[in-house]
Amino acid sequence: MTVAKTAGKVYNNHIASNRSYIMKKLIAIAVVAAMALPMYAAPAAPETVTAEDVVDDLSADENDGLAVKVDAPRKNVALWPAFIAVWDFPETLDLVGLRITVPCSTKQENVTGVDVGFWGRSEYFEGIQLNVLRNDVKDACAGVQVGCYNSVARGDRFGVQVGLWNEALSYRGIQVGAVNVSGDSQGIQIGIINRSETMYGFQIGAINIIRDAEFQFLPFVNIGF
Repeated sequence: MTVAKTAGKVYNNHIASNRSYIMKKLIAIAVVAAMALPMYAAPAAPETVTAEDVVDDLSADENDGLAVKVDAPRKNVALWPAFIAVWDFPETLDLVGLRITVPCSTKQENVTGVDVGFWGRSEYFEGIQLNVLRNDVKDACAGVQVGCYNSVARGDRFGVQVGLWNEALSYRGIQVGAVNVSGDSQGIQIGIINRSETMYGFQIGAINIIRDAEFQFLPFVNIGF
């Protein structure tokens, strides 16, 4: 009995010693973990921003904006080789090619090419207008107009007008018709009646009027300079 008691006491002491050893290790591990956790959880140091970085960012934004503007598609542009306009349909800002006015067309803003039919109207025109009744351009026009009534209401006219009645606010080129009327003119007017506010060129016709000239009215030939 004494030997058994002694063996039991030795075993219990061994178990207690092992438990104490394990507890010490667990405490040590907990302490290390508690010290390491704040190091890993600490937020990263903010990145230093320099003036060069700001300039680079602004340049990138400007380039991006420019690329968007250049690449953005232009809306409502007709680039077909032939375009038939029936009355006021359809409406388009720009028309490039051939426009056939049946019987008239007034809703195309900028026409470039050939305009053929009865009555053609646009805000701007570059090319050849061959409308029987009227060629009507509200602003700038460059090219040839042939018809009964040719007009450029508010802008410059550069080229040739041939018809019964030709008129332009500002004219550079040749007007040939029964009546030729212009504001500021540089070129030649040939017709029965030629009238201009200012003239740098020649008038040939039955009645020639240059309102700012020394001789405002002369038959047959009048010269402005």
